[in-house]
Amino acid sequence: MSEPLYFQKHVFFCMNQRDDGRPCCTDHGAQAAQEHAKRRIKQMDMNGQGKIRINKAGCLDRCDEGPVMVIYPQGTWYTFVDQTDIDEIIDVDLVGGGIVKRLQLPNT
Repeated sequence: MSEPLYFQKHVFFCMNQRDDGRPCCTDHGAQAAQEHAKRRIKQMDMNGQGKIRINKAGCLDRCDEGPVMVIYPQGTWYTFVDQTDIDEIIDVDLVGGGIVKRLQLPNT
């Protein structure tokens, strides 16, 4: 029998900032999106051990597709444009266990 995961789901938002002119997630609203997700999960009382953790991450090496986020343990990658997209990811994936196909990035 396996032990329960410390977090049911762990969400990482790329916060990479590049200074060389190449695309980066920070230039496309990643900070505001991460803060919105963290606030909303906390308001829903879904944060903490055994629940959901919203984190900032360094470069996730997909900035050309960004902004990007990834949800573990399933390894689902998403892009997003605004808070409406973040809310849909929260409602469909984090709460409902589904996948938001229109925002999903390929795993390869």
